[in-house]
Amino acid sequence: QRELVESGGGSVESGGSLTLSCTTSQYMRRTNCISWFRQAQGKEREGVASIYIGDDSTYYSTPVKGRFAISQDYAKNTVYLQMNSLKPEDSAMYYCAARIDPAGLEECSLDSGMDSWGEGTLVTISS
Repeated sequence: QRELVESGGGSVESGGSLTLSCTTSQYMRRTNCISWFRQAQGKEREGVASIYIGDDSTYYSTPVKGRFAISQDYAKNTVYLQMNSLKPEDSAMYYCAARIDPAGLEECSLDSGMDSWGEGTLVTISS
């Protein structure tokens, strides 16, 4: 049984929008964080955005700040990533991941520190 399930990927034109969803009943806890990472072909995986479930505090990487928004619906066990003004360089496999009881939000942007991962959803942006 998959513990984190991503959905919402697809292909859109540059400037378009997509909303990704990450559903997890197991890790949707107020002491946990949920993060989105992405990996483009031939590149290393990078953190995109994180949210601490307990207080809604968020983190964004520089390339997506101002364009992406992470949010949660606790009742639906789901974390969303709203992606606007998409660029071809945003094309990647997007993964959600969970960290149990982080000491701080900064720990949620490090892929080495995450406790569980989804299988990913592919986002393709055409120019």
